[in-house]
Amino acid sequence: MTSKIRVLVVDDHTLFRRGLIALLRQEAGIEVVGEAADAADALRRARELRPDLILLDNHMPGVTGLALLPSLRAELPEVRVLMLTVSEDEQDLAEALRNGAQGYLLKTAEGDELAAALIRTMRGESVVAAEMSHKLLNVLRGGSSAPARAVAPVDEEPPLSPRELEILRELTQGASNKEIARQLGIAESTVKIHVQHILRKLGLSSRVQAAVWGSERGLAPAASAG
Repeated sequence: MTSKIRVLVVDDHTLFRRGLIALLRQEAGIEVVGEAADAADALRRARELRPDLILLDNHMPGVTGLALLPSLRAELPEVRVLMLTVSEDEQDLAEALRNGAQGYLLKTAEGDELAAALIRTMRGESVVAAEMSHKLLNVLRGGSSAPARAVAPVDEEPPLSPRELEILRELTQGASNKEIARQLGIAESTVKIHVQHILRKLGLSSRVQAAVWGSERGLAPAASAG
């Protein structure tokens, strides 16, 4: 990346927020452009500053970070949102990903881990804390206790090509681009292009959202012959 990542930090705890900002300012590729302590201020500052990425806490007074996500995604679809929270609750993880967060990190993350996560998020990757990986798999398999929304059959959704459906099935199982390429016998760059097409057709912003979308509709890799 040639330019700095412009970050808005949203957290109601002043000491933590200031400490986080000081930490991020030590990173050469990151520029903290603003801060906010609650949802209303966060939305106002995001509109003004148009950051590349918002680091968003969940448990704030009044409107929570999770409740704020749909408004952020609707008004600023180009801005990436990375949850940074103390919550290890599976339902919070599921709701964050369904509502458009590109990642979910815990406040126990080390500074270099957080900086790397920001860079990966700006590259289009979805980042979830290692401590939450088993819960992410449960979400993708449809085992989360988060309230399910009504879904339509796949054939009523935006049309995907047979190859895109194959790739979406693999995504639903949490496979990486490299694993999908190996499984389907195609180039990894081809998989990346297909994933971009899938996200565009479904109106989604991350591969994790695509995996959740597929899981909610019962998509799974076809059983191998034999």
